[in-house]
Amino acid sequence: MKGLEADLALPRGALAIEVRLAVEPGEVLTLVGPNGAGKSSVLRTLAGLTAPARGRVALDDRILDDTGTGVRVPTPQRDLAMVFQDPLLFPHLTVRDNVAFGLRHHPGAGRLRQRDARARALEALERTGLADLADRKASRLSGGQRQRVAIVRALACDPALLLLDEPTSALDVAVTAQVRAFLRHHVRDFGGVTVLVSHDPLDAFVLADRVAVLEAGRVTQEGTPDAIARRPRTEYVAHLMGMNLLRDGDTFRTFSPTAVTLYREEPVTSARNLWRLRIASLVPHGDAVRIQLVGEVPLLADVTRAAVAALDLHEGADVWASVKATEVTTFED
Repeated sequence: MKGLEADLALPRGALAIEVRLAVEPGEVLTLVGPNGAGKSSVLRTLAGLTAPARGRVALDDRILDDTGTGVRVPTPQRDLAMVFQDPLLFPHLTVRDNVAFGLRHHPGAGRLRQRDARARALEALERTGLADLADRKASRLSGGQRQRVAIVRALACDPALLLLDEPTSALDVAVTAQVRAFLRHHVRDFGGVTVLVSHDPLDAFVLADRVAVLEAGRVTQEGTPDAIARRPRTEYVAHLMGMNLLRDGDTFRTFSPTAVTLYREEPVTSARNLWRLRIASLVPHGDAVRIQLVGEVPLLADVTRAAVAALDLHEGADVWASVKATEVTTFED
């Protein structure tokens, strides 16, 4: 099996999306990026729901899209399964019959009888710990249960390609953690190609083997979650990872928001990194307060609530920010 190879150009209004992806069988690739970067458009094109303006998509040895030769395989004939933000279950059917429906209508199912499909559906539910929901109507499930059933329905088909479009974004925080753990446990055992779209860095860290960062229609950074966290190369990636990033040509400098010290008056300090900035916002961040600073360089600073009160920090206030050289990691492009 050769996995997924895609080289796509997708004009979306003022946004010109150009991406090249290669994902091996058994590998999980997470596409992360800000809203409007083109993530879901890429996923819809891989699924065949949208035609590329130019490019080629190949899955294993089969060409799914090729604008050069005019090949275009309709979505129902592609060996893939997709899980959306909305689980899209049939509310009047039981959980077992929802999973069985996916099995019967997947490419390659042939003339799978309903009885056989229901038996295989029950096996899939037992394998993933959801057998107790088998005879419950989908309309009686919680949001987290519906999403887990949708994931099982997709995996039960054993597709060559599994596409996950923001599968946890519509859930509350507690349920998101449960569904993420469910995904990690079961998608890790999946032998096909998995492409996950998310704006949540936790999805990248917990689920992905490799991360591709999509900004304004272009992949700006790609690598393992650890490599990206250690060496962010754009401001978006740095903030996604909770880091500050300063760039000077091919030289990058990163440091944590906790390394930033704030003053209301210009300090007498040996710190080489010293800037006069303005507070744009203050937001509670765990036990601290995260402060967004604008000016000569955009920074994030984490300070205690006591420091906010003692220094009278508020939106619009001018401050001096410093960072010790020992707190800075420097690397070259």
